[in-house]
Amino acid sequence: MPFLPFKSEVLVTGLEKPEVLQRIDLVTRNVNFLDYEARQKKGYEFNGVVHKDGFRLSLFIDKADSFLPLIQGKVEDSPNGSIIFLEYKLFPGSVFFLSFWTIITLTMFFFFGLMAEQPLYALVSLALGIGNYSFAWSHFKRKTKSSQKIFHDLLQ
Repeated sequence: MPFLPFKSEVLVTGLEKPEVLQRIDLVTRNVNFLDYEARQKKGYEFNGVVHKDGFRLSLFIDKADSFLPLIQGKVEDSPNGSIIFLEYKLFPGSVFFLSFWTIITLTMFFFFGLMAEQPLYALVSLALGIGNYSFAWSHFKRKTKSSQKIFHDLLQ
């Protein structure tokens, strides 16, 4: 199990590469956060960019979500259609804060447990760190399943 939330999958479809990229592009909006009217348009499933060999996108959301997966995909031709390689991972800012708070709570655990000899505070620090980390993983997995469902429906 990797330290940071991560998932990868491979999808095989009978659709040709250009058609796969076109279907993804139809439900993907290239975001400009400064254009308020463009942000209000509905009908998109993803925010991101689709290019000639793949894409980089995330679920379309109305409010901030720290554990939303960043989806990086690569589409390759095959004799009977195409193969889509998907990687789901956290955005760099979320990786930083999850790592930061994990290190802080572990440091507090060791400080209170070894230096200050306060086992109750050490256990509370450890519990908070594990709780934060577990919440991040569970929320990431839930959002990843939502993204997977959209991809699977899109390729049907």
